[in-house]
Amino acid sequence: MAQLLTEAEIQERAKVLSGWSVEDSKLQITRTFKDFIQAIEFVNKLVKPAESAGHHPDIEISYNKVKITLTTHDAGGLTQPDFDVARAISQIN
Repeated sequence: MAQLLTEAEIQERAKVLSGWSVEDSKLQITRTFKDFIQAIEFVNKLVKPAESAGHHPDIEISYNKVKITLTTHDAGGLTQPDFDVARAISQIN
């Protein structure tokens, strides 16, 4: 199991993730697209990096908005894999 990060480690890592916020021991971002089709295309692009990392985001879709939440459920908070997947997601257009 991945080890929980300290609050200082979380804040340090969050500084370099543009658009992401930390709320209630979760890393979150909402991306807005032109329409539903583009939103779903983006979600489909998340599959490969999430599967490769073995670490899967919680995803909410509302028409053209996609909210992504990362946390390590079995550890009870944020761990390094959350930030690794967030960086990979940030690279997806």
